[in-house]
Amino acid sequence: MKQITHPKGFLVSVGGAEDKGTDLEKGIIQRNRLNFFELGILKNILSLIKPGEEPRVEVITTASSIPDEVGENYLDAFNKLGCKNVAHMRIRNREDATKPEVLERLRACNCIMFSGGNQLRLSSIFGGTEFLDLLKERYQNEHFVIGGTSAGAMAMSNTMIYEGSAAHAHLKGEVKITTGLGLMHNVIIDSHFDKRGRFNRLAQAVAAYPGAIGIGLGEDTGVIVTEGEHLRAIGSGSVIIIDGKTIDYNNIADIDFGKPISVENITVHIMSSDDVYNLRTRKFEGKEIEVRVED
Repeated sequence: MKQITHPKGFLVSVGGAEDKGTDLEKGIIQRNRLNFFELGILKNILSLIKPGEEPRVEVITTASSIPDEVGENYLDAFNKLGCKNVAHMRIRNREDATKPEVLERLRACNCIMFSGGNQLRLSSIFGGTEFLDLLKERYQNEHFVIGGTSAGAMAMSNTMIYEGSAAHAHLKGEVKITTGLGLMHNVIIDSHFDKRGRFNRLAQAVAAYPGAIGIGLGEDTGVIVTEGEHLRAIGSGSVIIIDGKTIDYNNIADIDFGKPISVENITVHIMSSDDVYNLRTRKFEGKEIEVRVED
């Protein structure tokens, strides 16, 4: 039997609206300083960079309709955290993604951060490109960090939700699914999970693909993925895990489009900061495991 090789890199999937330190400029209470500088999502991302290496971060705003504004916000936030070697990799189309200078910047950095926006832009622009091949190669074989928020998180999986109104997500066909960037397999990620009431949306996606594990990320909340299978929750909110392996009855294949779905015996876990879930065993592992970092 072929031995499974775990990725050496780290993924950080974020539900959106992560703290970027903006409250610090308003003189808000000391707790916000602690949350941003020691416990915040972006601080967690920087902490994963290999010890001894200077953080070199490239922010990719391809998903956004206001790329320059979003890019500037991230550059400012990372600068506040002491990361001065951070740049905006402005990729707006497939031609941009193939430029030699862009590929060289991808080779030179040790962290990529995908912003939010429209996840379909990420899959349609990067799908099948040398950029995506190189990104996957570095994630698999190197101590390389890939962060993504909102659309940037949703696009990490092989199976990706790209559309679906929360108000109609209980109806067959209202949740649209396509292929994402394929950094993770057998999972489906949804963002802004609590704020936008997306439980039914993710549940329908899992009902259609019961072999995949649904990961619902609240705002200012995320998961750090180590060895491609351990999910550690970070941030201020909750992570919802929806497991369809235990489903007994599921009518999604038999009803007409627009009809309500029925699903029996779907499994749900709720995680808060430092809780760990194992994607391979489909077990809730309790509190934080040690992250092994090679020197």
